[in-house]
Amino acid sequence: MHKRNRTKISTKLAKNMVKVLSLTAVLGLSFNVFASPINGTGNITPEVIFGDGNANGSWTGETVSGVEVALRGKLRYNAAGSPENTFNYDGDRTYTFDPTLSSIPANRSVFNFEYAVNVDTDASGNTLDDYSYLFEFDLDPTAGTDFVAFDIITLKTDNELGDSSTGNGDGIVDTANYASIFGNYSVAQNSQNRGFGYSGILDADAEGIFTYNLTVFDANGGALATSSIDIVVGNVPVPAPSALVTLFSGVFALAFISLRRRKKQLS
Repeated sequence: MHKRNRTKISTKLAKNMVKVLSLTAVLGLSFNVFASPINGTGNITPEVIFGDGNANGSWTGETVSGVEVALRGKLRYNAAGSPENTFNYDGDRTYTFDPTLSSIPANRSVFNFEYAVNVDTDASGNTLDDYSYLFEFDLDPTAGTDFVAFDIITLKTDNELGDSSTGNGDGIVDTANYASIFGNYSVAQNSQNRGFGYSGILDADAEGIFTYNLTVFDANGGALATSSIDIVVGNVPVPAPSALVTLFSGVFALAFISLRRRKKQLS
């Protein structure tokens, strides 16, 4: 199937996923996955391949059947307005930042959220296009959640790509040809600020608690591996985990499988 048509289908699928998640939000459900440091160490494999000088560590996530998925928060603006390898990680799933200690430009947040996927940690030969992905970012600064969702791995064309041998800072960025080279790699990573279009109608520097989820789905539309984190900005109480996670996960999985089948029929 032509790559352009596949991209159109992926975009349509992502729009449908937003509708599904909006409906579940109306029903009052919350998708807060229990998580812990990736690989028991907080270090992803093979390394942090985006940018320069970005340290490994403090990643939350899991590795299942050779698929590793991880998220973390990082201080983007310190008192001098520079990035730091400061994560303020609680060792579970929460990252906390105090904006009063930072010099933050207009329309930017004190933190970046960072994501990483490696679908070939077991050297099985899998590549990124063997899976589907769903990223959810939270627009609600309270203990509640209001998610927007899309496939950030397939559709975000400035992700840095690599494989299990790629070294620190050595990821490949090829925005113009991303769709055509995407399937040649097994690792995708990036670092994003809330000010890059992830804050909705809120100011990007708003204080609150924001949840980020990243899920990898197998070829049958089943959720394979998931990471979920909370990033706390300012003096905000951290809520207890939702008791409705199991209910939401069931509704969500069924909805995604249905949409996945529709996508296959269009292929």
